[in-house]
Amino acid sequence: MVGYHVSDANSYIVVTGGGVEDVKIVKKAWVYPWQKANVISISPFDFEIALQAMTIEKLQFALPAVFTIGPDDEPSALRKYAMLLTGNADGTPASRGATPTQTGRAHVQTIVKGIIEGETRVIVSGMTMEEIFKERQMFKTKIIENVQTELDQFGLKIYNANVKELQDTPGSEYFQFLSRKAHEGASNQAKVDVANARMIGEIGEAEKRGRTRQEISKIDAQTAVLETQRKSEKATADAELATTQTKLDMQIKLAQIQASRQAESTDAELQREVETRRAEMELERLRATDLVHAKIERESAQQKADAKFYTDTKGADGALYKQKQDAEASYYRATKEAEASFFSKKKEAEGIAEMAKAYGQMATILGGPQGLLQYMMLQNNTYEKLAKANATAINGLQPKISVWTTGAEGGADASAPIRNLFQSLPPLLSTVQEQTGILPPSWLAQMPPQVNNAAERALVKKGRNATVNGDAGPH
Repeated sequence: MVGYHVSDANSYIVVTGGGVEDVKIVKKAWVYPWQKANVISISPFDFEIALQAMTIEKLQFALPAVFTIGPDDEPSALRKYAMLLTGNADGTPASRGATPTQTGRAHVQTIVKGIIEGETRVIVSGMTMEEIFKERQMFKTKIIENVQTELDQFGLKIYNANVKELQDTPGSEYFQFLSRKAHEGASNQAKVDVANARMIGEIGEAEKRGRTRQEISKIDAQTAVLETQRKSEKATADAELATTQTKLDMQIKLAQIQASRQAESTDAELQREVETRRAEMELERLRATDLVHAKIERESAQQKADAKFYTDTKGADGALYKQKQDAEASYYRATKEAEASFFSKKKEAEGIAEMAKAYGQMATILGGPQGLLQYMMLQNNTYEKLAKANATAINGLQPKISVWTTGAEGGADASAPIRNLFQSLPPLLSTVQEQTGILPPSWLAQMPPQVNNAAERALVKKGRNATVNGDAGPH
């Protein structure tokens, strides 16, 4: 078609032929008889796919999706699209009566569908079903990126991709069971959430009440602390005011004394000048007659005044220097005493620490704290002191020890056990009486009166043993 051509807003004119190197893509152009013009549309088109894929777990599912794809509005992309996808699938040019949006779209959709199905299956085969569900956005992004990489060589662009809900393939109930599980889990979780919310509400209410009381107590305590601080600050300020007032009074008195001394000094200086002038006048008057004598007296008086002033000045300087030296000596003495005390305490602490380390090592060598304790008791003669203390405790005690015999063992006498039993009763009862003061019943035995004297008790026991042995007879 020769003439001036203008494309629609969503189209471009592709011009080929003489005077054009390769192809020229423009919105408007003159087309000459030796050139050829074709119109391509850049309007995106939608198409749906429902492919079946298999995850890495060998689970099959149906993946319905809708893609919006069209030529990219860039010169290089439009050049690729015009050169590769315009015309019919068999390479013949599109009919001149066809609209731009219909030209070449059938085989373009076939190519795009093949790319999408291949890339989607590759991505799905490397993911689990759980990853596809949880990482839906990442899954969608991967599909768009991989498909877009393949579509770039055709000058196409993905404007939108919508992955619908995954569906079960015929004969599979995976998503149905998963939905039922999610429903039951949500119901149970709702019950748990209600109970948890009720618990949180009660706990929160109790916490708020407790926190209210805590905050009130805290505020009361802080108020008391602030009042105490304010009183302390007021007392400090009063003390500082009194100190400042004292310093000011002292400075005023010093200034007054200095002014008085200055006035006296000025008065003395004026008086001296007056006297000097008078003396000069007198000197002039008497110069003719007594010049030498007056000059000598004046110089002598001046020397005496200078000597007295020098003496007083040096005396004051000496007293001030002595006070300063005494103060420095007191400060130096106090400093050295403090340093000596600190050094002594430090060395004492270091000695205690070293002794503790030595005791720790000794405890390790002696097998533990018990071994160290025994060693320390041996070092300090603790066992000897305990023995002496025990000996001192039992010194002077007179324990009562009773020994008796019931006859020789053996023999063929059948009444010997009974006789021995009755022979052992008197000494046994006597021992109980001596050591505890308890007498047996009168119906059992009649005991003699208790003897307190040790000598008498020994004689009584000796006679009792002799009687028992005499009654027992020879064996």
